[in-house]
Amino acid sequence: MGKAASRTELVTLLRAHLGRFGTSPGGRVFIGPRGGLMTDRAYLKVFHEARAAAFTKEEAASPLMNVPYSLRHAAVSTWLNAGVPAPQVAEWAGHSVDVLLRVYAKCIHGQQGEAMRRIWEATRP
Repeated sequence: MGKAASRTELVTLLRAHLGRFGTSPGGRVFIGPRGGLMTDRAYLKVFHEARAAAFTKEEAASPLMNVPYSLRHAAVSTWLNAGVPAPQVAEWAGHSVDVLLRVYAKCIHGQQGEAMRRIWEATRP
C-alpha cells in the first residue's frame, strides 16, 4: 500500500466516523463516556472490552495485546520479520531507522538463509 493510498483510506475512515457520530459540542472527534475528555482510563476500558470480544479465552489470558502498544510492537516486528526493508518500516512506524533498529533489531529472527541467498544471487556472474 502506497503512502497516498493509506492516507486516502484513513481519510475515508475518518469521514465515515464523523458522518456517523459527528463531533462533541467542543469539536472533539473522540469523547469520554460522559461527554468529556477521553481519558486513558476510558480508552483502556474500551480497549480491554474489545480485546475480550475479539480473542478466545486462551488468547485473552495471554500477554498478547495486553496493552495498546503491544499491537503496534507486534505489527512493526511482523513487518521486519516479513523482510520489509527497515527504511520502509521506519517510515510506516514514524521512527527514524536508527530508533527502529535500536528498539526492534532483537525482534528480527530467521532471516539469515534468505539474506545469504540474496547475497549469493547478487554476486553470481
